[in-house]
Amino acid sequence: MNKSMKSKRPAVALITALTVMAALSGCSGGKSAGNVAAGNSGAGGNGGSGEQVTISHYTIDSEDRAFIEKLIPDFEKQHPGIKVKVEKAPYEQFDSKLQTLIAGGNSPDVTSHYGYGGFAEYYNKGMLLDLTDLIKEDGFKAEDYHIPGNLMNIYTVNGHTYGIPVNMYVTLMLYNKDMFDAAGVAYPPSDYEDKSWTFDQMVEDAKKLTNVSDDIAKTQYGVDFTWAERDMRPLYFGAEPYSADTWTNGGVPSETYFDSPEVIAAYQKLFDLVFKDKVSPTSEWSKSVAGQNGDPFVAGKIGMSIGGSWNLAGANDFPFKIGVAAVPWGGNEQVRSTLFVDPLLILKDSKHPKEAFEWIKYLLTTEIQEKSIELSGGNPPVNTEAAEAYYKHFDGIDPADVKKVYEGAVKYGYESYNHLITNYSQINDMFINELQPVETGHKTLEEVMPVIQKKVTEIIAR
Repeated sequence: MNKSMKSKRPAVALITALTVMAALSGCSGGKSAGNVAAGNSGAGGNGGSGEQVTISHYTIDSEDRAFIEKLIPDFEKQHPGIKVKVEKAPYEQFDSKLQTLIAGGNSPDVTSHYGYGGFAEYYNKGMLLDLTDLIKEDGFKAEDYHIPGNLMNIYTVNGHTYGIPVNMYVTLMLYNKDMFDAAGVAYPPSDYEDKSWTFDQMVEDAKKLTNVSDDIAKTQYGVDFTWAERDMRPLYFGAEPYSADTWTNGGVPSETYFDSPEVIAAYQKLFDLVFKDKVSPTSEWSKSVAGQNGDPFVAGKIGMSIGGSWNLAGANDFPFKIGVAAVPWGGNEQVRSTLFVDPLLILKDSKHPKEAFEWIKYLLTTEIQEKSIELSGGNPPVNTEAAEAYYKHFDGIDPADVKKVYEGAVKYGYESYNHLITNYSQINDMFINELQPVETGHKTLEEVMPVIQKKVTEIIAR
């Protein structure tokens, strides 16, 4: 993020980046909706021939994504000319299976960037259908589905639309009320304008909540801070790891600064939580109490947990009272939250884009977005009318707090780097591997960051 981008909204950042990206790529993005859809019918969705059409929706094999299977019978009843088939893959295999399907001539019709690869990566690979003509022919209006215009703009490239938002996740803090009550610590605020809520104050509260014992059953930590993807975390403290031209050069930075003193210092503040202040657990301890992919916060061993709002989805089943709070101020005046706005995309090789678009519109209606909150276990809808039901979804949490946390996170949010930077799945894999010895305390940042700097440069150059 460059200096000028600091004052802009996240959506604008991506628009700017992709506007230039489009210019560089000739704004092709694959064939248009018009030429792909030629001969197909409109809302009836059977190609005008009376034949039944089958579309495929490719998603992650998890309850919060595969729930769409339960929506299919009602959709097919309303659209007798369209059948919907759901194809699934584990998160770790999502991108590779998608590439295999496309290469084998079996491209899904509808998907999203649910794997490691983001929108910019899909766009740069020419995988996406330009929806502009399809939207125009259909008469689709975002306001009819209560989708904010700035969110629609995220996936609009130089006036061409390539994706329609369906869910909007923010970064937030969950806290264990039982643990706060036992320690006599005041609950953190949900108001982002409360200037007393700083990173340093969070550390002081975390110290009061931490109890390290030889008995692992008695050990608990004050905070687990997993803000954003690993390469994005320096931004929280105002350190910029990518050069300014990243956002005006199609998500391709000419320089990166992962070995700079500012970026290393930012990472150090987070690792100090573990190794200096000792208010956060090591990754090894977390695995020991919660399993390989478990969450020690859910196990009742962490006082505060900063992460994506998907963590809120299971709140109704937590074995303790829970609250939501603002992410504390870390030093960046504009950015305290990462936004993860998931779009629905029609792939360039879709054989039935009009029918796929009918399915997308169905998923965006207020009724279905509200129903999806329950079926998914708490996915946040992009539809602002349905969002009011989302705020009330969580047992024992004041809906006003959820709403304030969401609105503040959007105000101080920035779209996730994994949607903005090219070759991101490779960058993400590299960061996970290279930072692991630091997370376990076996290497220092001074040893690792020059290696990361070199490898990021090589990945971006591919």
